[in-house]
Amino acid sequence: MAATPRNKVVIKKKVEAQTDEVRSYARKIWLAGLGAYAKVGKEGVSYIQELIKTGEQTERQGKQLTDKEVVAANAQIDSAKTELTVVKGKVETQLDKIETAFDGRVASALNRIGIPSRHDLQTLSAKLDQLTALVERVARKQ
Repeated sequence: MAATPRNKVVIKKKVEAQTDEVRSYARKIWLAGLGAYAKVGKEGVSYIQELIKTGEQTERQGKQLTDKEVVAANAQIDSAKTELTVVKGKVETQLDKIETAFDGRVASALNRIGIPSRHDLQTLSAKLDQLTALVERVARKQ
């Protein structure tokens, strides 16, 4: 079937109509993309600024909470130090009592088996010094 000039004109008009329609859709797609880009550009900046404000606020709240927890922890540490000092004092007192009792029992046991205590030796040494001095005086007089 050979194309007549009239058929060629009809086909050409249909092709032009379809081409115009494709161009129209392509233009609409282009404009939609361009509009989206512009909108994201404008709203994106404000959205990022909003995110920054939210981040700053969250950071402040976190810092306040952290500071509060540090103060509470330091208070607990101070309290524990105070309690430890009290307990240490009590333990030292008890150890002193135990040491004194132990020394007394050891001295008593040594005394029972005839070993003189330090005090006994010091007393004996003092008496010996007095006796030596007395002997020397008597020897000089003769």
